[in-house]
Amino acid sequence: MIKDIVVPQLPESVQEGVITAWRKNAGDTVTAGEILVDLETDKIVLEVTAEAGGILDSVSRHVGDRVKPGDVLGKIESTVKTGVSIPPPVKPIVAKIEEPKPVEHPLEPSTAVPQKFAPIAENPISAGGELTPAVRRMIVEHKLNPADISGSGPDGRLTKADVLRYLEHSPRATLKLGDAAPELVATPQADIQPARQPEQRTHMTPLRARIASRLVEAQHTAALLTTFNEINMQVVKELREKYKDLFEKEHGVKLGYVSFFAKACLEGLKKFPILNASVDGDDIVHHGYFNLGVAVSTARGLVVPVLRDVDTLSLAQIELAIADFAKRAETGTLRLDDLQGGTFTISNGGVFGSLFSTPIVNPPQSAILGMHRVQDRPVAEKGQVVIRPMMYAALTYDHRIIDGREAVQFLATVKQSIEDPAKMLLD
Repeated sequence: MIKDIVVPQLPESVQEGVITAWRKNAGDTVTAGEILVDLETDKIVLEVTAEAGGILDSVSRHVGDRVKPGDVLGKIESTVKTGVSIPPPVKPIVAKIEEPKPVEHPLEPSTAVPQKFAPIAENPISAGGELTPAVRRMIVEHKLNPADISGSGPDGRLTKADVLRYLEHSPRATLKLGDAAPELVATPQADIQPARQPEQRTHMTPLRARIASRLVEAQHTAALLTTFNEINMQVVKELREKYKDLFEKEHGVKLGYVSFFAKACLEGLKKFPILNASVDGDDIVHHGYFNLGVAVSTARGLVVPVLRDVDTLSLAQIELAIADFAKRAETGTLRLDDLQGGTFTISNGGVFGSLFSTPIVNPPQSAILGMHRVQDRPVAEKGQVVIRPMMYAALTYDHRIIDGREAVQFLATVKQSIEDPAKMLLD
């Protein structure tokens, strides 16, 4: 009985996906519920599973193909009765070809020609088994001895890549039988030109294309402006150093800077709620909740999972949620609802060493805070020059609905909350 492997119904607003990996090959045994295909959309990575156990009969769509709901990815030959085990596919038995014995034609001692290399059989056989036609042809053309070449294929069989690698690293390998080895002539280093790498063209992944579209949308539709301030991180740094071990032992997660900034932004959003609003056409939507997006970088691109009702979360709960988001973003197991509903975003470029940047608003939100690297700098305190751990903070906002006064005061509130966290944490 043959069953189709079908692309499932995708989440709302997702039209198509790209196959990023097949977990099984044609001929492999699969079980019901086993993951077969990784499918990347412009928001999340989905896993297509087997509806029934059996053998993967064929694969009709391959890595890099764009697919839509209902498309057939392959076929599974399932068992008629449940519970019947299916033996693994039997490997074909390849009969080894006997190496023909060379015909002896003894030469007179005076006319014997010394050979530089061992004689090669007409049908050379590797120690690991039969040679493929392509490998056999290369062995014969270059007069090679298969026993001199290490095989990397199944059961030690030689592959075409093994022979090419041997030829590349063995100058004598291309000599004909009886030829003398050429003298090596030193070439001046200046004459050796590095080989240019050819151009490569690849399609954007759906996630990267979606990121590009939204960033261009933000630049084209919003009146973006950025204001800056610098924050003395001394008190927060001392708090982390003093309580980091106890915090990690108690909550199972490290105490970072983002949780402090989440609380500080919450203070600012309560005072200046327009930064928590969004634009919908000619309307301003004022949100009665605080859903904080936290930008997370992955190998596939930037995603912004959302901390919901951050005003109800403690520092430990925020750190735990961020750690969970980072782990699931890297493994591609974030859900679509993890990425929706944010009202304000924090982006921490400091983890990559960024000292200064202008973040871009994540539509339809109206503001984003950019954190940066903490760096010791000389500052003036009470008429004295002292060294303090300082951070530049950047706030990019939509000037259509947020005035400069509100943006500057919001950022000043964040600065004050970080420099004197006791007031913030004690409410």
